[in-house]
Amino acid sequence: MKGKGRTLLVAALVAVVGMAFRVSWNALRDIAGAIGADQAAATLYPFVVDGLMALALVATLVLDGDDRRFALRVLGAYTAASLVLNYVHGLVPDLHGGSVDWGRLADWDPANWALVLLATSLPVGAIYFGSDLVAKVLHHRPQTTPDAEKTTQSRVERSTSDLREPSPAPVAPDPAPLPIPGNPVDADEPTETAPPAPTASVPPVRAVAAESTTGPRRATGRVPESARPKRPTRTPDQLLSEARSATRTWADSDLTAEAIRKAVGIGANKARELRDTLKTERTEGRAAEQRHQMETPEVEAAFARLATATPADRAALEVAA
Repeated sequence: MKGKGRTLLVAALVAVVGMAFRVSWNALRDIAGAIGADQAAATLYPFVVDGLMALALVATLVLDGDDRRFALRVLGAYTAASLVLNYVHGLVPDLHGGSVDWGRLADWDPANWALVLLATSLPVGAIYFGSDLVAKVLHHRPQTTPDAEKTTQSRVERSTSDLREPSPAPVAPDPAPLPIPGNPVDADEPTETAPPAPTASVPPVRAVAAESTTGPRRATGRVPESARPKRPTRTPDQLLSEARSATRTWADSDLTAEAIRKAVGIGANKARELRDTLKTERTEGRAAEQRHQMETPEVEAAFARLATATPADRAALEVAA
């Protein structure tokens, strides 16, 4: 329906409700005068009953759930009460002229008592139920339906997709890792200091900042001996074999205790012992090689003479040997 048709429909509804209120207003005013209300109170009495009906109707359209059912009950109760009072007004002609006795709405006493109780309790009920309905409407929070949630979510996703992606923040360099506790170093052995690793020029890499899920690491105390990893103990022969393998291509000037200590991973005292042993081995090896070089020509000459000697010369050589 278009806007003009809706306007006409609402205007017609307001006109019908206004005329119906005028008809009901006449009957309720006479009822109020019969139960002892003065002229001003009797004039306002219809607004109390029929006005609360209109308020309950509006609350029914706004509220939902249990509050809506409560508003419907109030609307139905005051509609029935207004209908009963209008019906009584039509049955008692004396109410029209105001000649009825004060507080007398029916000839039968029980019916009269019930009608007077109903007419006098409606204003008090209007105060209570009207205040409650207004409070419910003011504190009402509309519940979102699944369709509305989907629409809102799609709007949010559409809005966020239009935004430009923020550039990632640079990652701060990690602090130096804590040293892992190992076997205790002997008192006479200095602490090993590893040579700095060569640095190569690496092109900068763009990294995405990652959110840390863990808190800062707390400093731990001294690790007990039982929890420390045990390093296998090497025999002197194994150390000598490793030192030979590591220093096979070294020059004599590079054969120092400090270099052997770093290469094999031992203390200074053991490194000095290995240094002396390796130097002794190299010296003895050179001497044996020289002796071999000096003796080789004589042996070759002797074999050559044996090959070219006569049987008599061979016999003489064997006797000499």
